[in-house]
Amino acid sequence: MVQRRSLAAPYGAVLAISFLACVATGLELSVNNHAADFTLSAELGPAISLSCLVHNSSQAEELLWYRGDRQVGLNDGNKVNISNICISPVNESDNGVTFTCRLARDKSVQVSVILDVQFPPQLSGEETLHVEEEKDVTLTCNSKSNPQGQSTWHKDNHSLTLQQSHHELYQTSEIFRLSIRKVQKSDNGTYTCLVDSPLGKGTRDFHLIVEDKKPVFPTEAVIAAVVVVTLTIFFGIVARRDKFFKVW
Repeated sequence: MVQRRSLAAPYGAVLAISFLACVATGLELSVNNHAADFTLSAELGPAISLSCLVHNSSQAEELLWYRGDRQVGLNDGNKVNISNICISPVNESDNGVTFTCRLARDKSVQVSVILDVQFPPQLSGEETLHVEEEKDVTLTCNSKSNPQGQSTWHKDNHSLTLQQSHHELYQTSEIFRLSIRKVQKSDNGTYTCLVDSPLGKGTRDFHLIVEDKKPVFPTEAVIAAVVVVTLTIFFGIVARRDKFFKVW
């Protein structure tokens, strides 16, 4: 009898675990009527509402929302069987962010939404740069846009003619950089970073001021002269020390 009781308890536990697993497995979630992960296009400004709903549930199920890896705080009345979150206003930082709705007791049951926020080019960068003649300088145009735009440089309202070994371009998805080596007076002027995308254009002016080359101060020659003068004075004092002592 003792042996039968010891076998019955584990068997009952296995049945209970199996039943819970079946219940959890049968549950499904949907976000805005999507039962699988999807991408949602959006524009800047207008709010976006995401609604998560539990399917095939015979009991109250708690839901969780995540923005990336961080959990979103929900009110008590907004987390059982159905849960809604609102992104307002939509801005550039929301682009590419993943929002995920998960079942609290089985986080493997989830649906994710990736926001595709589209916006025209937005440019920034240091507007005025002073550089000494024959020095190197770099103009950095920070650009954000979705979809990514095409970038070009202009000088004094004309397309910039790139000169080999004098100009160098560097570009990533968010940086458009123009480097000028050994600037001359002819490089003086206004450079315009132009980014053209399907949603519009963005421009940013950079005023490059080339200053006269400063004369190189002969440091070594001055130091040598100071040393010579100091030693001359020192030896002069030593040579005439007797006279100084008589005066004192």
